[in-house]
Amino acid sequence: MHAFLDPAILFFVFGVLAASVKSNLEIPPAISRFLSLYLLMALGLKGGFALSHSGFTHEVAASLGAAVTLAVVIPLLGFVVLKRFVSGFDAAAVAATYGSVSAVTFVTAVQYLENNEIAFGGHMAAAMALMESPAIILAVIFANSLRQQQSSAQWLQAQHGAAALKAAGPPTGHSMKHILHESFTDGAQLLLLGAMLVGLISGEAGKAAMQPFSGDLFKGMLAFFLLDMGLMTARSMHQLKGISAGLLLYAVLAPVIHASLALAAAWLTQASRGDATLLMVLAASASYIAVPAVLRTAIPEARPSLYFGMSLGITFPLNLLVGIPSYAWVAGQFFP
Repeated sequence: MHAFLDPAILFFVFGVLAASVKSNLEIPPAISRFLSLYLLMALGLKGGFALSHSGFTHEVAASLGAAVTLAVVIPLLGFVVLKRFVSGFDAAAVAATYGSVSAVTFVTAVQYLENNEIAFGGHMAAAMALMESPAIILAVIFANSLRQQQSSAQWLQAQHGAAALKAAGPPTGHSMKHILHESFTDGAQLLLLGAMLVGLISGEAGKAAMQPFSGDLFKGMLAFFLLDMGLMTARSMHQLKGISAGLLLYAVLAPVIHASLALAAAWLTQASRGDATLLMVLAASASYIAVPAVLRTAIPEARPSLYFGMSLGITFPLNLLVGIPSYAWVAGQFFP
C-alpha cells in the first residue's frame, strides 16, 4: 500500500484520471523529451558514482552477463509463443517490445528502492542499456526470415514470375547495418552511458557537485514525467480495441514469467536483493518508446496498435502500480 502513496505514482494515477475525463491537460512534447533525457542523465550519473565506489567486480560482470542473456532469451521465447496467436510479423514486433526494456519503469524502481533504503549496484543502469538492443536485432532477423519465406512461397506458386521477384527482392525496411547503428548510437542510450562514464571518472567529488541536479531534483522531475505518462497511457487505451483475449492475457502474464526468469538468473549469479529486484523489473518491462519507433520502419507489416497498445496500455501501468513493489517483495524472500 505504501507504494500507492508515493507522490510520483500518485501523479501517474492523476494523469490517467485527467485524460479519462477528457481534460485538455498536456505536457508539451519538448518538455516531455527534456524530462526523459534528464532522468536518463541523472540515472547514469548515479550509476557512475556508485561504480566508482564499488569498482568493476566479478559480481558486476555476472549481473551484466545475466542481463544480456535475458535480453536474448525473452524475445526468442516470446516469438515462439506469440506466432501461435498472430502473424509472424506481429509476433516478432510484440516479442521485441517485451524483450526490450522500459527506462521509465526502471527509473521508478530505482526511486522505490532508494525510498525503502534497499541497496543496489550502479552497474544496473548499464544492464538496462545492454538489454535494449538485442530484442530489436532479433525481431529484424525474424522479419527478414519471414519475408524470404514469403518470397519462396510466391515463387512456388508462380514460377513464371521468378525473375521479377528476384529483381525486386523482399522488402527489408531498414538494413541490419542501419538497425545496429541506430540501436547502439541512439541519443538517449548514449546519454545514459556517457553520464555513467562521467560519474565513474569524477567519483565522490563529482557526486557532491552534482547532488543538487541528480539528487535533489530527481524526485520532482520523475513525478512530472509520470504525470505525462499517465496522460499518454489513458489516451492510448483505445488502441486495445479488437485485441484478442490471448494477447491481453500475454500482456498480463508475460511480465510475471519474465520476472521469474530474472529471479532465477539473479539466484544463479548470487545477486543482492536490490540488483535482483532491478533485474526482475527490467525483464518484466516492455518498451513503448525506443522499440516501437524502430519497428514502425523496420517491420512495417506489423500493427503498431498491437505492440504499442499492449505495452503502454496494460504492461506499463501494471508494472508501475503493482509489479515494482511485488518484485521487490519477492526478491526480499530469496535475497535477505
